[in-house]
Amino acid sequence: MENRLNKPLLEWSEALALDQNTMDDTHREFVDLLNRVAAAPEHELLTSLDEFITHTEEHFGQEERWMQEFAFPPLHCHQGEHANVLEVIREVRRRVADGQVHLGKTLTDAIAEWFPQHAGSMDAVLAMYMKEIGYVPGGDNTAAIATALSAAAGQAAPGCTPGADACGHAAPAESR
Repeated sequence: MENRLNKPLLEWSEALALDQNTMDDTHREFVDLLNRVAAAPEHELLTSLDEFITHTEEHFGQEERWMQEFAFPPLHCHQGEHANVLEVIREVRRRVADGQVHLGKTLTDAIAEWFPQHAGSMDAVLAMYMKEIGYVPGGDNTAAIATALSAAAGQAAPGCTPGADACGHAAPAESR
């Protein structure tokens, strides 16, 4: 019989892969760090959470810089979801530090449920758009950005504009 105690909370699989190497590498690390938080003994939980928070801030920031660079139409929707997730993670970290250690498990369970949906929808669309315009992280993207900016000129993100909730996501706190 399989020992479920040693099984990761979320396993990396090809179902999570987006065929975008930089994103896939970042997502593998995200999954690994999430599993570390889930498996952390109580005395290591805050350290694991801090590592996870640092990675997640950098991970989300990287995606948001790309989206801003090529004027990705659903930027605000994607950015809003990132902001909401980070807000929850930081609040759980604060509460764990105050002794509510059980919230670490609640958080990891929720993130393990949320992440495949986010990666398979919002991040998949981002990766597809990057491929469509020829954007390569770390590469010379002059032509890709010109193509994207030209296409986006005068267009609002359908169903996902700042302050609107048609997409189910509020605008980031800074723009409210």
